Amino acid sequence: MEMIVSLLPIILMFVIFYFLLIRPQQKRQKKVQEMQTNLQKGDEVITIGGLHATVHSLDEGTIVLITESGTKMTYDRSAVREVKQK
Repeated sequence: MEMIVSLLPIILMFVIFYFLLIRPQQKRQKKVQEMQTNLQKGDEVITIGGLHATVHSLDEGTIVLITESGTKMTYDRSAVREVKQK
């Protein structure tokens, strides 16, 4: 019985850690993956490097972005941070 009582603070700390840090991070990661999966041609995006561009074409794991100057660049889908609202 004393062993269970002595482990209780560690278990409680893990539960708090889970609900304050791990679970919210998993939700954010799921939302980002969903956004990257739902990218479509013509979407205006911002990459993790800060590049503002428009999706020109899509492939399984990569996207081709076109900037305002007309430059085409190929990126991994995971490099997209957010889709700008139109």
